[in-house]
Amino acid sequence: RERHEKMISIIITAFKESKTIQRAIMAIAEQNLPRHEIIVIAPDKETLDEAEKLRNKCKNLKILQDGGDGKPAALNLAVSKAKGEILILTDGDVYVGAESIVHLIGFFKGNKIGAVSGKPVSTNPRDNMYGFWSSILTKTADEIRKKSSFGGRRFFCSGYLFAIRKELFPLLPKELLSEDGYISNYVYSKGYSIAYSEKSEVHVKYPNNFSDWIKQKKRSAGGYNQIKKLTGADMRSFTWESRGAFGMFKYLSNLREIMWLMALFLSRVYLWLVIFKDINIKKKSQKEIWKRVESTK
Repeated sequence: RERHEKMISIIITAFKESKTIQRAIMAIAEQNLPRHEIIVIAPDKETLDEAEKLRNKCKNLKILQDGGDGKPAALNLAVSKAKGEILILTDGDVYVGAESIVHLIGFFKGNKIGAVSGKPVSTNPRDNMYGFWSSILTKTADEIRKKSSFGGRRFFCSGYLFAIRKELFPLLPKELLSEDGYISNYVYSKGYSIAYSEKSEVHVKYPNNFSDWIKQKKRSAGGYNQIKKLTGADMRSFTWESRGAFGMFKYLSNLREIMWLMALFLSRVYLWLVIFKDINIKKKSQKEIWKRVESTK
């Protein structure tokens, strides 16, 4: 793609990610980018101190401290300080692949594109159940995004890596669980499309135990239930997920993986029951549902 000349702001949100923040920053800084700034925002001093050590290597690095009120509030603050016309959003516990940012911003040559999703890739080994789950779920998401993008159907951006026109970034409610879904719905409501850049890989470490898996999925899948209540948009549900279940069988290679897939189906049923209880019955807040997932760090 041709070089994109608009100023871009790459925002890395983080929380207690002192061990991974430098890798996240350098994976971006080492790319051949047009005019840009890298904004790191976190509430904790440890993460910010590690980011500060890279200031000599990254001349365009900006460091902000947020008030610890959650990712939506941190994003609102970072976007208010960003100078770019295009925003790239990613996290401090993941790292982007080579040329991922270049491929993302190339899609904004067209005026109808409001946002572009990157492609999450699992770094977990597939030789255990949780690694298998992350592998099959990321592959399924990749397939859905490719088919939806090609067919002109709606899909949501991945919060691990996506780009958006700054003018389309909405003010995020503090209680949001899934800011990526909320932003995606907002882009569509303004008459724009979302593109999918399968060359824009972002490497993600997923949970390796059931407790952390539930914590992570509660705030992602549960967030779409919340978005439906806030906006009326039904972007993801148990019924929606069930439609793609049979497509997962083509990724299986042995009997052990068949058993793991059955366990995944049962776990998703349990997950949606937990989400229904926490959001509809107990009416838990964002702070009560959002729990730090240690095994992804």
